[in-house]
Amino acid sequence: MKLSELLRLECVHVGSLANDKALALCEIASMARKSPICRNVSEEDILEALQDRETLGATAFGNGIAIPHCRMKGISDFVVGLMTVPNGVNFEAEDGEPVRLLVFIIAPHEQSDTHIRLLSALSQTLQDTDAVARMIAARSAKRLADIFLRAAGQDIQTPQPVKRNLVHIFVQDEKVFESILGAVSSLEGISLSILDAASVRKDLTRIPLYAGFSDAGNSSVCKVITAMMERRLSNEIIRRVEGVTGSLFECTGVMVTAQELAYCAGSLEM
Repeated sequence: MKLSELLRLECVHVGSLANDKALALCEIASMARKSPICRNVSEEDILEALQDRETLGATAFGNGIAIPHCRMKGISDFVVGLMTVPNGVNFEAEDGEPVRLLVFIIAPHEQSDTHIRLLSALSQTLQDTDAVARMIAARSAKRLADIFLRAAGQDIQTPQPVKRNLVHIFVQDEKVFESILGAVSSLEGISLSILDAASVRKDLTRIPLYAGFSDAGNSSVCKVITAMMERRLSNEIIRRVEGVTGSLFECTGVMVTAQELAYCAGSLEM
């Protein structure tokens, strides 16, 4: 998929007179609704989704550029649009600069991985300061789209997502830790890392209220093995841990947690 393939020409506008963020978002929602891809969602729903995203943190990233974006149920593909605001609008950018170019994304709710990759591709494209200056200076929607399309030639990698889990193995005994590490490290297709932690009791007894509770005889050692793997391997990890400890439901000093990951890319070397 190419970034240029996602630009919807009906969602390109030059010369917006918006003088604050709220009005700019209203214009974006109105433009996005013009795309046939958004026919199953209302302008009000698009605006609400954009506003909700802004409450998490401003989408302006400096140099007069912002990328308002949101994910929505009810759309089947990405909608990318462009809008220039020649007089600038306050988008709460960290550098304090008013935003003059807005590139927006309305994304399918289910495609978070591709959404992240699209944001990354856009941010890379907008590093071209000459192209950005020409976009801001464009006098017509066609000219703005043409400049963007020339700058946005890169592919967006969209590999088939692999469902992964993150497993934490907490171990409070050094010898048991070594045995568990040996058991799980031989499993292919996982990425492992180890963190040194400590039992909370040691620090808790330093608080005056709990000073009468001695931590003598209680080990403060706590090793944490983190493992990222395909979801199908989670049960095998647990089986190997229980091969060392016995049933985890009857075990003290070892705890295993597992959670599904919404996004995972890359790998770690052993």
